[in-house]
Amino acid sequence: MCRLFIGADPALWQGVTRSVRIDGVSTSIRLESFFWSILEDIADRDHMPVSRLIGKLYVESLEEGHTPENFTSFLRVCCGRYMALQLDGLVPMDRQTTIASLDAETILARENRQRARRGAGEFPRLASGH
Repeated sequence: MCRLFIGADPALWQGVTRSVRIDGVSTSIRLESFFWSILEDIADRDHMPVSRLIGKLYVESLEEGHTPENFTSFLRVCCGRYMALQLDGLVPMDRQTTIASLDAETILARENRQRARRGAGEFPRLASGH
């Protein structure tokens, strides 16, 4: 089992630091290259640079009342959710569909119904039925 993971290209978990400007403030974010590639995919779908996507995620999370104490962990979870939502068919694999055009409330409601069926304490699964 582990061979599937340890046999992957080590560049996937290589840490990469990028400088970004968030809400007018320059900062550095260090993530594994695997996560940077997912963030690039998300940003490309909505026709924006990764730095702008990161800024939007930060500002919108604050507007929702979240204080991202560990912003890099938040970004990793965003990447995981993006992939899980694609596997569940809630985010189209078709990269022509922007994330901004999706009905977030409908997607979140569907997730909540799925979680209620599984049990309130469980996190979403990466693939339906597993």
